Amino acid sequence: MLEAIGAGLGRTGTHSLGLALEKLGFGPCYNIFEINKNRGHRELWHSALEGKPVDWDDLFSAYKSTVEWPGVAFFDQIFEHYPYARVILTVREPESWYESVRDTLFEAMELSAHHPDPGKRANRGLSGRLMERAFDGRYGEKEHILEVYGKHVQHVKEVVPRERLLQFDVRDGWQPLCDFLQKPVPAEPFPKVNERSDFIDSAPEWAKKIREARR
Repeated sequence: MLEAIGAGLGRTGTHSLGLALEKLGFGPCYNIFEINKNRGHRELWHSALEGKPVDWDDLFSAYKSTVEWPGVAFFDQIFEHYPYARVILTVREPESWYESVRDTLFEAMELSAHHPDPGKRANRGLSGRLMERAFDGRYGEKEHILEVYGKHVQHVKEVVPRERLLQFDVRDGWQPLCDFLQKPVPAEPFPKVNERSDFIDSAPEWAKKIREARR
């Protein structure tokens, strides 16, 4: 059963938050990389995108927390099902967030249109559908993307009772998160993973070749 819900959009420190939650005892934490570890989950998320009901208890049966996509795309439904969960809204300065999402997620979407496997090209898979749902496919429209970000942050703040919500900048480290979750502060540094450079460096070779050819 979910005890903590990460409500921040991708590129707001969600992966770092997920690792931090696991360290604090709210693991395992569900994110998009968990899908391939669970038979049938990909089909369940596709069904959810088509508006079909989801058995959230079954889907999250082995998890205590969730961060970013695909869960954040269904934040309202998940929070309605787990109204007593703690909600952590990771935030970032909007311009900085936009530049990060443009240079990572949106570029990955554009490059995937040239994937050597036709079945894995843009908008054919789950990631493409999630991005389409979140941003209406308008990846090149900065004002629209920033509006989506702002509306999402405001919506979460309006929906979640104040005592159950932490608006969190991962640069602030352990203290505010541990205070909110009533956990002792670990001795180790707060996780810092999936930086923009890490995301770019982890691209498959075919994508790196396309990127290099365009320079």
